[in-house]
Amino acid sequence: MRRIPTRTACLTAAALLATLAGTPGPATARELPDSYVVSRAPGVLPEGIAVARDGTMYVSSDGTGALYRGHVSRPELRPFPADGLRDRPSSLGVHTDRQGRVLSVGGATLTVHDRHGRLLATRTARSGPLGAPDLNDLVVTRDAVYVTDWANPVVHRAEIRGGTLGPLEPWLDIRGAFPQFPAQYWLLNGIVANASGTALLVASNGTEAVWRIGTADKEVDRVDLGEASFGPDGMVLHGRTLYAVLNYGAPHGVYIARLDDDLRTGTVTHRLTGEPFDLPTTLARYGCRLYVVNSQLDEPPGRPPYTVSAIDDPTCGTS
Repeated sequence: MRRIPTRTACLTAAALLATLAGTPGPATARELPDSYVVSRAPGVLPEGIAVARDGTMYVSSDGTGALYRGHVSRPELRPFPADGLRDRPSSLGVHTDRQGRVLSVGGATLTVHDRHGRLLATRTARSGPLGAPDLNDLVVTRDAVYVTDWANPVVHRAEIRGGTLGPLEPWLDIRGAFPQFPAQYWLLNGIVANASGTALLVASNGTEAVWRIGTADKEVDRVDLGEASFGPDGMVLHGRTLYAVLNYGAPHGVYIARLDDDLRTGTVTHRLTGEPFDLPTTLARYGCRLYVVNSQLDEPPGRPPYTVSAIDDPTCGTS
């Protein structure tokens, strides 16, 4: 989940659950940290984030390819001992499923690890119309994993059938939705899906828009949010509420929109900008809090410590 100014299985016998963790558990009653230290080592540049159902937090590193793990109750994360990432210099999108497995993407690869860091599956994307892939973010539905490609205007897909994760293949060249726009500037970022898996929302920094894709017919339409510019980086979709991190074309921060039932139109209801963010790239939602990654990607290698900021979800109880 990059931004323009900086860098403009078969599974084991256990099946890959076909949906991401659903509604997160409630936040604990005791006071939780407002800030989490991902790492104090130079050059980490945190990028993606996921919070599992039990409050376990995973953060990816654009700078080194490593993954970090912690818990929402504790202010410090530690390196997650994930096998098979040594040759991946950058890790971006990261998500968990209901079994606690960790799915992440970076470079040309999608990996699946168990909660202990054991590698369960690796899938490699093919080159696209503009060259080598640069996988950015992912979402899991009942029957597939969908992955965005920052370097190509392509959404990749790996089918899930009978517990088997198929090859990661080009699924949709999104250029047809806006053919007059230069192919190299689509810059696909975050991706989310509705609960049924019938619709995807894909963020494009380059077009400064969110695009709705029907998974059955591959129909692509721009989501009408009534904004002159709304090109998010990372996103979270909870019911009809879209949480999006903007860091290009608008003040940096978290923007929240209420969408219609079909996810085609919506209204931006909240803009949370300024402090405590430091070039935010994406976010996770857990309970009534939003966990926002401070990447420092605008000034690599940044200055340690690298952090995640926790803020209250202003829609809690209403979305």
